[in-house]
Amino acid sequence: MKTVKITLVTIALILPLMIANATARIQIIHNSPDIAAAVVDVWLNNTKLLSNFEFRTATPFIDAPSGVLLNISIAPPNSTSWTQALSIKQVVLTQNQTYIAVASGILSTSTGYTPSPVFNLEVYALGREASSQTGNTDVLAFHGSPDAPVVDVVETGVGAGTIINNFAYNEFRGYLELPTADYILEIRDSTGMNTVVAYQAPLAGLGLNNQALVLLASGFLNPAVNNNGPAFGLFAALPAGGNLIALPEYTTARVQVIHNSPDAAAASVDIWLNNERILDDFMFRQASPFVSVPAGQAIDITIAAPSSTDTTNPVAKFNYTLTEGETYVIVANGLVVSTGYNDFKPFNLEVYALGREASSQTGNTDVLAFHGSPDAPVVDVVETGVGAGTIIDNFAYNEFRGYLELPTDNYILEVRDSTGMNTVVAYQAPLAGLGLNNQALVLVASGFLNPAVNNNGPAFGLFAALPAGGSLVALPEYTTARVQVIHNSPDAAAASVDIWLNNERILDDFMFRQASPFVSVPAGQAIDITIAAPSSTDTTNPVAKFNYTLTEGETYVIVANGLVVSTGYNDFKPFNLEVYALGRETSSQTGNTDVLAFHGSPDAPVVDVVETGVGAGTIIDNFAYNEFRGYLELPTDNYILEVRDSTGMNTVVAYQAPLAGLGLNNQALVLVASGFLNPAVNNNGPAFGLFAALSSGGNLIPLPITVGMNKYDKILDTKIYPNPAINDVNVQFEISDQSEVRIRMYDLMGKEVASDFTGMLPAGIHQTTLGLQGLRNGTYFVVIEDNQTRTTSKLQIAR
Repeated sequence: MKTVKITLVTIALILPLMIANATARIQIIHNSPDIAAAVVDVWLNNTKLLSNFEFRTATPFIDAPSGVLLNISIAPPNSTSWTQALSIKQVVLTQNQTYIAVASGILSTSTGYTPSPVFNLEVYALGREASSQTGNTDVLAFHGSPDAPVVDVVETGVGAGTIINNFAYNEFRGYLELPTADYILEIRDSTGMNTVVAYQAPLAGLGLNNQALVLLASGFLNPAVNNNGPAFGLFAALPAGGNLIALPEYTTARVQVIHNSPDAAAASVDIWLNNERILDDFMFRQASPFVSVPAGQAIDITIAAPSSTDTTNPVAKFNYTLTEGETYVIVANGLVVSTGYNDFKPFNLEVYALGREASSQTGNTDVLAFHGSPDAPVVDVVETGVGAGTIIDNFAYNEFRGYLELPTDNYILEVRDSTGMNTVVAYQAPLAGLGLNNQALVLVASGFLNPAVNNNGPAFGLFAALPAGGSLVALPEYTTARVQVIHNSPDAAAASVDIWLNNERILDDFMFRQASPFVSVPAGQAIDITIAAPSSTDTTNPVAKFNYTLTEGETYVIVANGLVVSTGYNDFKPFNLEVYALGRETSSQTGNTDVLAFHGSPDAPVVDVVETGVGAGTIIDNFAYNEFRGYLELPTDNYILEVRDSTGMNTVVAYQAPLAGLGLNNQALVLVASGFLNPAVNNNGPAFGLFAALSSGGNLIPLPITVGMNKYDKILDTKIYPNPAINDVNVQFEISDQSEVRIRMYDLMGKEVASDFTGMLPAGIHQTTLGLQGLRNGTYFVVIEDNQTRTTSKLQIAR
């Protein structure tokens, strides 16, 4: 420290004045940033008091004459007379009073300063040389920066708040009587909201207990327009004088701490930053908000027992030096006690240095993932809600991954083993539902997959830490049911529809007599199923809307049935979704085909279904509209199904059910009675028939009629050849009466792949040829039908 000397000669020259008059105490501080005044002499009347007095130095407190006019002259260095003064200040000091005089401003002869307040000695008459109370440090503040505006000074280290309000150039404020501690001083604009710069004020660290000091704002905010003069800073002048002490700038980083240690020994902890407790009784699965902490210097982060009073006997202690302006996510993870855990992972603080407090793009939610489950293996995370696929691959314990910059939507996250094939557990991630638009969050895998071998600790889950902190938000487990939808409404107004699950279109232009495959849908929560016009863009103006809560793990068959428009139908049955809750995707026994029957013909009466091919007899009795019956667990064979009136005696129509011929071994299907018995009085809608919906979905497969509606077969004989076929197949048939004949060819999924409409033909034998170009090898069915009779033949294509 530079010593400011007041020589014996000087004392001898001013001693007569001091003897003749009582004295006051005075300290002079040089705070003029003018380069022309960087070094000056100070004269008291015609006596040189200070030689070569430098910028940002202070005299000690000295005795000066009181009650007489004193000329305090500021002169160039090595001056020989007070008459060479650059500036003169006349004062009369009061006996026994203590003064502080600050040289401030710009000399009148200087140019190149913006602004250039006039050089002066600013005098404060109630100075102190020691604190007024033991244990304090008293601080007098002086605003001496020529180009700095009116500011507020806000203390944020101990939370004292605004300590100086509307602080203007050349003002003194104080004394602030502060307990001797270490403080953070933020210089803010006059709104008090925007921090310009911040400083540490380590009163305890500097050993300033029981002292009084002057804290000066010094230098230029913008040196470039002020002759490249000294830059702005806060400086302390001590009573003993010497070089002013520069307060270190307080550079910060932003930090969020997340407690994810599942050890019961750390269920609640205190977290200390250096010697200050910043989180008290901080619980497992809680997060702090983002806070500013010192950067560019070593800091200690101590994990201590709850309600701790100091950092002795810590649970753990870590040392870091953070980078100014960086944003950190710190996760407390792992286990404190080694006993009772199947796979012990030691406690640690895991640090991510590129944290975010908001999304990088408007409309997104940015997600940083952290694998913090001690007994969970390497996993993949696959998004299946919007079809994003694998979003995190080979995700290991204590790893961070991200940020994933996701459009704010609702997602499904499947946690799969490292093969990416087997789902361990799935969760909903309702980013939109939680209102997380434009935010950034940390998604934490937390707890134990197997609590039973880990001290019965908390179970595994996915949890979101929000930037605002607080308890982590548990993502709901995504439980599902399996659902197949079958379109069996014969109304022309619903011939093609869209089907929406909540606000997602799951079936587009879904046709009459089509079935979806079985798909997974949310269980345990209310869902909306909306039937809309084809090519719809939203669920407004629906054809119909229904609300369900499905049971986890259950399998549902849902049949869209009935009529939308009431006019033109002989027996109007309103549109509805009929739900069967014990559906099957495969047969319950090997070698069987399981058949669920549904009566969906609006004008068909109560009927019986009698099997006559293998002699099984009545398999469905008193079968009414909109009823489900089954599952019939049938050996995979070829059957004849007679639809009889409710007496069970009179056959209305009979169908082939070639379960073996269709290759339906070990499968489950839904057999649907579809269409109108009397189309003529039902808007000429589709005619009655039996159709099979397979688990894999697609067009329903029509069962061929074996006995005509009037018990009279017009199609007497059929032959297809060659069989197997290569490029073409000949279809030969005989009809007993004039008839309009249609020939269609279907694949095993019920999709029509070829057709020939022959028109009205006379009785006799006829033949046509179907082209097979573009069809794959495999099994197909050729159906020949008129208005009353249908026959089916199997065709093999083999090239």
